[in-house]
Amino acid sequence: MTNASSSSAPGLSQGSENAKDSSVEEVDRLLGLEATAFQRDLEVERILKAFKLNPYNVLGLQYHATEADIKKKYKQLSLFIHPDKAKHEKAPDAFDLLKKAESELSDKDKRAEIDSVVAYARTQVLKSHGIPSSVEDSDYRIQTLLPPFVEQLGLKVKELLIDDELRKRRALKMSLANEGLEAKRKEEEVAAKKRKADEDANWEANRDKRVEGWRSFQSTGPSKKKKKNKVEIIG
Repeated sequence: MTNASSSSAPGLSQGSENAKDSSVEEVDRLLGLEATAFQRDLEVERILKAFKLNPYNVLGLQYHATEADIKKKYKQLSLFIHPDKAKHEKAPDAFDLLKKAESELSDKDKRAEIDSVVAYARTQVLKSHGIPSSVEDSDYRIQTLLPPFVEQLGLKVKELLIDDELRKRRALKMSLANEGLEAKRKEEEVAAKKRKADEDANWEANRDKRVEGWRSFQSTGPSKKKKKNKVEIIG
């Protein structure tokens, strides 16, 4: 009896250890899922807070990123924060921003436009520090700038993109205003032509009445004036 009890103890101990290991693995798995969900939320928040006019900023890419880099980063992020996976309520908005950013950087003309702004911003930042624009970013004069050069460049790019966007909006507003004036002018022309046509039609419609009136006047003749009697003066 004693031997049977002692012989079964190791099996029970092994089973307990296996159950313990399984429990730890399950906890680790759940913690991993929570961490992933938290990271998804963080990425959604980052995208939403990114400067919307700068697609590099939305995708979290450097300005020298290649086409392959852009496609790879977009694929990673779009899968990571896809609304089917991310539980954040604004995940769809972040997903749309990602698509827009990738589309802009995939458009050669649009990217060239943005890159020209970045190049000009770089020149302006370096000029403000008395550094030639021909130097590489690895140059010690750029590396030792405070605040860091990347931060200064980002702020200047943001400033220029905002100015460019405002200029475009003003131009669009003026264009719409001009279109409105042109449309109003055309409406006035149409209205004037309609009035003239109505007047002509009315003139033609009353022609018979005018002719009849004239004939009537001719037949009766002008009214005769009465002759005044001359007063004979006596004296």
